[in-house]
Amino acid sequence: MAQKVSDRLEFFRELWLFMRERKKFWLAPILLVLLLLALVIVLIEGTALAPFIYTLF
Repeated sequence: MAQKVSDRLEFFRELWLFMRERKKFWLAPILLVLLLLALVIVLIEGTALAPFIYTLF
C-alpha cells in the first residue's frame, strides 16, 4: 500500500517538474478541472443523483 502512495506522489512530482521545466503551466487548470470532475463522478456514483449526472454529458 505504501508503495502505491509513493508511486502516485512520484507521478505528481514528475508532472510538476515537467510543467515547470517546459513552461507548460497552462496544463495545471486543465488537470485540476479533470481531477475535480472525476472526484464528483466518483462521489455521486452510488447516489440517487447518478442519472442526472449522465444527462450533463
